[in-house]
Amino acid sequence: MKVSLLAVGTRGDTQPCAALGVRLRERGHEVSIVAPHNYESLIVDAGLEYRPLEFDPAKIVQSEVGQELLSSGPAGFVKNFRKVVGPIAGQIMQDCAAGSADADVIVASPAGGLGRHISEHLGVPQVLMHFQPSEPTGAFANPLLRGRDLGRTANRASYRALERITGLALRTVLNDARHRILGLPPLTGDTFGLDRQEGIPVLCGASPLVVPRPLDWPAHVHLTGAWTMPPSGHLGADLEAFLDAGPAPVWVGFGSMESDDPDALGGTVVAAARAAGMRVVVQGLPVTDVMRGDDVHIVGETEHVTAFPRMAAIVHHGGAGTTAAALGAGVPSVVCPFFGDQPYWADRVAAIGVGPAPLPQKKLSASRLSRAIWQATHDEEMARRARGLGQALAREDGAALAAALIEERVAGIPARRFRPRSAPVTKAGTPKPEPRASDEPAPHKRAA
Repeated sequence: MKVSLLAVGTRGDTQPCAALGVRLRERGHEVSIVAPHNYESLIVDAGLEYRPLEFDPAKIVQSEVGQELLSSGPAGFVKNFRKVVGPIAGQIMQDCAAGSADADVIVASPAGGLGRHISEHLGVPQVLMHFQPSEPTGAFANPLLRGRDLGRTANRASYRALERITGLALRTVLNDARHRILGLPPLTGDTFGLDRQEGIPVLCGASPLVVPRPLDWPAHVHLTGAWTMPPSGHLGADLEAFLDAGPAPVWVGFGSMESDDPDALGGTVVAAARAAGMRVVVQGLPVTDVMRGDDVHIVGETEHVTAFPRMAAIVHHGGAGTTAAALGAGVPSVVCPFFGDQPYWADRVAAIGVGPAPLPQKKLSASRLSRAIWQATHDEEMARRARGLGQALAREDGAALAAALIEERVAGIPARRFRPRSAPVTKAGTPKPEPRASDEPAPHKRAA
């Protein structure tokens, strides 16, 4: 079968899709990933087909409205999210439809109901992927609200409330794109959460060792384990030389997150590492005078699954992918969350005893970070727990399980749920969907 993975976001969205795509390809399927140009090489190097998405998430994060999005609370987040998504929603929908035109199944996150729109347009099934546990439960609140325990009733309500607010914020934009780009009728009511009511499979790329499965989740929701690429073992000669020159350092990197003052942030993290008596590898921060020295090594894009096991501790932002890589490495984490689901992952790291209490980026200082690094690198019980968790996670293969569940979705779906395909969307124009043929399933391939 042909699988289209919609990686609409930063590297943290694209890299797990590449890991899943590799497992699907190994099972004999054709895989394409629709993603921003920034990650084309990541996808092609994995042996997968790249389909372009014409926007740059890094530029959005760095823009004024992007910075407002990162610094806003829940109410401000929805307002600024509309400012960010509104102007590019039509382009995203067109690119995803064009990049998925030959697909037998669509795999997408629930953001904007994108998978629903594309699968409805093409007449093929969809599978939802979650990079954080976003299925309603009474066990904890929505991870975008840190997943804290508000009580069972309020916990469950938090998911629907956030979906409703976001759906109302984006409904006009999405319905316009559905009509103008895909030739589909508008959705009434909320545009979010509807897929859940249909029992569409949900694949959550997290481990039950990190997020215990809630007892009230339905059977179609699966905690598969993290989707990670196998390590290549190559770090580059300069980093290898630095690692060989002394004791294991601390890694500091905040992914695609942008600080108000990146120069000051770089100085803070280096001063903190030095105060804790640790060498440090720094990723993604500008090089300043304070960062020069034999105890500091600056790196660019580096394979986390290969680098992290060589570190004494990982200081990071709490993105789902980085958190999974750090936990899998078997070393403690110091999580400095910025926004979104990052505080949730920071809380989980502390709750399972493999890292100090979260240190939000807004409260970051050299003294606070130094104390957290000292605890992460000198607490023997924390190190023991981190090693044990890393060994247990190494026995999981979340991407392989997710690939098998996608096969099951396509092979087992009743034919009456399929619709004939619409004409492919092209950059040249907006085709009208073909007339719907009654009781005729769309052509599709059974899983191998």
